[in-house]
Amino acid sequence: MIDVLVVDDDVRVAEINAAYVAKVPGFAVVGRAHTAAEALAHVERTTVDLVLLDHYLPDETGLSLVARLRQRGHHTDVIMVTAARDVATVQAAMRHGALQYLVKPFAFAGLRTKLEAYAAVRRALASGEEAGQDQVDRIFSALGGTPADPAALPKGHSPLTADLVRQVLRAAEGPLSAQEVADRSRLSRQTAQRYLKLLERAGRVRLSLRYGETGRPEHRYAWRAP
Repeated sequence: MIDVLVVDDDVRVAEINAAYVAKVPGFAVVGRAHTAAEALAHVERTTVDLVLLDHYLPDETGLSLVARLRQRGHHTDVIMVTAARDVATVQAAMRHGALQYLVKPFAFAGLRTKLEAYAAVRRALASGEEAGQDQVDRIFSALGGTPADPAALPKGHSPLTADLVRQVLRAAEGPLSAQEVADRSRLSRQTAQRYLKLLERAGRVRLSLRYGETGRPEHRYAWRAP
């Protein structure tokens, strides 16, 4: 599980964001903070993988908090979740090492896309192996929000997640069910099904039916070679 600290000065907004995070498979909310001091104390007393960080906090800005975390040797990943839209703040966030920047207000799909891309990047980096240029490009495209595939994806969909499903299908010896894709990619079945349908509609995936003993057909998916 990826442990997440949600930081927002508005208690209600923090609860909403925490509820959003809890809906994404593989993520767990380990705390909520409403000031920079609370957030810093939480990071220093427990393990936090990712901080969803608002910029406008009552005691200091989110970016100054990131700077203090780095000064104290904390390498916790940060995704800015804020209403700050000025270019100077966005540039400062990049320089301080924020991996993503999500502008308020946003829907669940917007945050889910960021979290799924982040999880995919963590899986890629956890291999410990040398990365080829293609893999490096996929990692940076996910973090930068640039589609790894030239085909445009609908709003709310992650290019890296789509590429993860593609890799699973291409590596398979035959058609797979949505559950098999989910198991091999470590995605939820719902997420795998959503991306399989998207790729099938785009003509990238071939859909077939397999009838079992119950008489109900099982959908099977295979990558359509160019």
